[in-house]
Amino acid sequence: MRRALLMAGITAVALGGVGCAESDGGGTGGAVRAEASCAHVVAYEGRDYVSVADIDYRRGEKLGTATNLACDDTPDDGDFGDPAREVTAYAVEGVDPAVAIAVEDAGEVTLMAELAAGGKLPPELEELRSGPD
Repeated sequence: MRRALLMAGITAVALGGVGCAESDGGGTGGAVRAEASCAHVVAYEGRDYVSVADIDYRRGEKLGTATNLACDDTPDDGDFGDPAREVTAYAVEGVDPAVAIAVEDAGEVTLMAELAAGGKLPPELEELRSGPD
């Protein structure tokens, strides 16, 4: 159910980044499930986070290592997709890491959030959303 909410939320939230599939559960970065279009998903401390855009935030201190989950959104194209890989996780100033983290991968920093029930952006991040209402 949580996985279904996560995937439903991906279409409801403006996302930055591209492709990753979901794991076998629990944020472990396990088995890869092919999707028509994978979302950028990272696992950290047993939670799965999706990339979000249009949020004004400040990157905080380094938390440790997160896993950019494996992705094979085109399973019949002859390759095996993108493998899981480790990325650096950072705190987001003023936001609990259980809600959102920032990750750095290949020099790019992306805000990642664990979506609330119904695939909605957590209230702590809604308050930081930039742009017109």
